Amino acid sequence: MELNLERPLLFFDIESTGLNIASDSIIELCFVKILPGNEQRVKTWRVKPWDYEHNCQRPINPSAQAVHGISAEALAECMTFYEIADEVVEWMTGCDLAGFNSAKFDLPLLAEEIERVRRWKQRELPIDLHQMKMVDVQNIFHAMEPRTLKAAYMFYCGKDLENAHAAEADTLATYEVLKGQLDRYEGDPRIENNVDRLARFSTKQRTVDYAGRLILNDKDEPVVSFGKHKGKTAREVYFSEPSYFAWIDNGDFTLDTKRQFALLKAQYEAEKKAAMPQRKPATYAPRTKGYTPFEGLGDLFSQDNEQ
Repeated sequence: MELNLERPLLFFDIESTGLNIASDSIIELCFVKILPGNEQRVKTWRVKPWDYEHNCQRPINPSAQAVHGISAEALAECMTFYEIADEVVEWMTGCDLAGFNSAKFDLPLLAEEIERVRRWKQRELPIDLHQMKMVDVQNIFHAMEPRTLKAAYMFYCGKDLENAHAAEADTLATYEVLKGQLDRYEGDPRIENNVDRLARFSTKQRTVDYAGRLILNDKDEPVVSFGKHKGKTAREVYFSEPSYFAWIDNGDFTLDTKRQFALLKAQYEAEKKAAMPQRKPATYAPRTKGYTPFEGLGDLFSQDNEQ
């Protein structure tokens, strides 16, 4: 079954230096863009992982290299994410997103790389990943048939997945699996050939930031999900302990988490300022002709003497 699309759907997969979103980097990124009408476009980048703070190439964790087989030497002449950022944003603009287990790792890491460019290179990128719908094919798969991508590919497509853990092979396989899921569960009310419904079905937790430090409650209010303020709304925390937001900004949190707290802080500060009573500016009465600085003081002294 082909996808029923109103907007392009961008499948993507990432290989990285490791699994720590705050301290690891992208080394391979693949986009497979499916346009309405199901035209397919593919783009893959090899990326030199860059530590902006220390201005050097970031090393690859040996356990990660054992999975994807990409060495630091193989990336030495590649461009950094900063150098491909404009092209990456261009590919993403106007799209919804899809991937396999991407909501938990690939999407947060991609957001982190974008935030690094914004923070360390002082360059704004015209993209907000939080405004894009995300279809996580793994969550649909696990809800219907709890397996791995390789098993999913065999189960839904009837083929063995060759070259697993290569970004392009995994990304193309994910696209084929989603189409296979739509075929297999056609008529099931939980699965519908509609990106909005697929995104809601496959993305269970409603988070404000990708690390899940802020979640949405039933009233769509951002709520702190950890630590001493767990369960409190961000608004409540700000007006009771505004220094907590500074602690977040200086703490060991992802840049995306810091950005979302900062956006909320700016919103609450604007609300606080708008609620403050506006003081009227002092008026100045011009002196009349013949006025002297001591005019009227004689009457004042005479009143005091009478009392």
